[in-house]
Amino acid sequence: MARIVQKFGGTSVADIDRIIRVSHKVKAELDRGHQVAVVVSAMSGATNKLIDLCSSISPLFDSREYDTVVATGEQVTAGLTAMALQNLGINARSWLGWQIPIHTDDVHAKARIMSIDTDELEHRLAAGEVPVISGFQGISDRGRITTLGRGAGDLSAVAMAAALKADRCDIYTDVDGVYTTDPRIVSKARKLTKITYEEMLELASQGAKVLQTRSVELAMNHRVRIQVLSSFSDKVGSDLPGTLVVDEGEIVEQEVVTGIAYSRDEAKVTLLQVADSPGVAAAIFGPLTDAAINVDMIVQNVAPDGKSTDMTFTVSKADLNRAVSVLEGARDQLSYNRIIADSNVVKLSVIGVGMRSHAGVAQRMFKALAEKGINIQVISTSEIKVSVLIAEDYTELALRALHTVYGLDAP
Repeated sequence: MARIVQKFGGTSVADIDRIIRVSHKVKAELDRGHQVAVVVSAMSGATNKLIDLCSSISPLFDSREYDTVVATGEQVTAGLTAMALQNLGINARSWLGWQIPIHTDDVHAKARIMSIDTDELEHRLAAGEVPVISGFQGISDRGRITTLGRGAGDLSAVAMAAALKADRCDIYTDVDGVYTTDPRIVSKARKLTKITYEEMLELASQGAKVLQTRSVELAMNHRVRIQVLSSFSDKVGSDLPGTLVVDEGEIVEQEVVTGIAYSRDEAKVTLLQVADSPGVAAAIFGPLTDAAINVDMIVQNVAPDGKSTDMTFTVSKADLNRAVSVLEGARDQLSYNRIIADSNVVKLSVIGVGMRSHAGVAQRMFKALAEKGINIQVISTSEIKVSVLIAEDYTELALRALHTVYGLDAP
């Protein structure tokens, strides 16, 4: 007998028919003799409607009341899912974050889980009950409902799997696994049987939308085995060939490159002719940090005379106008010539743990893009990743070229 946490996202519980379909997936695992805990998201679109209601009251709403409102989406789904399970003769009960309780800090709208009390859930599981848990939410030490940030249903599920010491966390979504790249763009993309935590974390952080980044980080820290599955297949669990996210030791032979991610949520900022003196980087990025603007890729070009430098970096598109405003406000301290802002860019990232033991991965990337006439604007690297910034118009051409050059095309 295994203990499994099953998580169903918004598209999986979008209407009553799909909720009933979910209940049959839960029953299939129970019929195999497994213990099952279920974590559900709000019905597709429900959270956006609740956010719109908050915004209609005030664009500067109280984040504590915002959490109270938006947490109700998962409450509805949990209750309906428990009812659907009961109709199948299954002993099921819904649980909200505060009822368990899932303890969080008090940073509303993006709280972090501190601990989970599992005593009551352990008792219910041992008695054969299926707990249906509202994802995305918890309770602060001040007794207020908190939410964990958009897309945090995955995080709730992984945290619950870690707390319950589950054998596996099955995350059902609208795709049937993790692919080498976006199959909507590259028709020859392959579904991966297994992928390491490190690779999945890089893919998620670089633009892949299959799993939420914080959930992968938590799974890696607690060694929770994740399985990504499609909620729209009639098969379940081990009968459904999804993708396992596991420790590196579980993968016998590593590919040099496992996947290619891309992010359109990038904007480039260049400061021209900044005085090249000690502390200039701190002077530039300090105000951006104070404004809660995250900076990603950075490149600096010093002029031949050594007196000035051009500084280029990326921020999210949503932060571009604010970043420019902050830098314009600090112009007297920075003494730059002018700012160039460009939102017509995309970040491509080649990812694979096999890079640790293979040379020439970046060179192959640069050569493939050059052969297609694609100019590289910014480069950044890590131990298992090479990222480049290119013009957004070349996204599809670049993805297909890189997918082929690294031997990822499906036969």
